[in-house]
Amino acid sequence: QVQLVESGGGLVQSGGSLTLSCAASGSIQSFYDVAWFRQSPGKERDLVAHIHTIGKITYGESVKGRFTISRDDVKNTLYLQMNNLQPDDTAIYYCRWGPSWGQGIQVTVSS
Repeated sequence: QVQLVESGGGLVQSGGSLTLSCAASGSIQSFYDVAWFRQSPGKERDLVAHIHTIGKITYGESVKGRFTISRDDVKNTLYLQMNNLQPDDTAIYYCRWGPSWGQGIQVTVSS
């Protein structure tokens, strides 16, 4: 079991930036893939960004060119750098590390 703690969310104006962090602890396996998802009220949980086991990175279409996912395997931390944030990016953001999910963190973008 992997325990995850997300941080870095909050309120930002349109066009602003935030960096989310997801600190992992517990039974971390080096082969685990990692990802960020988000969910807005009344909508399904959607993939934002994913680092595959082999290192390939994929992004959701709506965040390409604006968001960057990265991981630090020494610190066991996953990051999501979010630039040029828009009101449609408002959601609860969840990190996933292997089979484990974080509790979620709110990101609100005001227009």
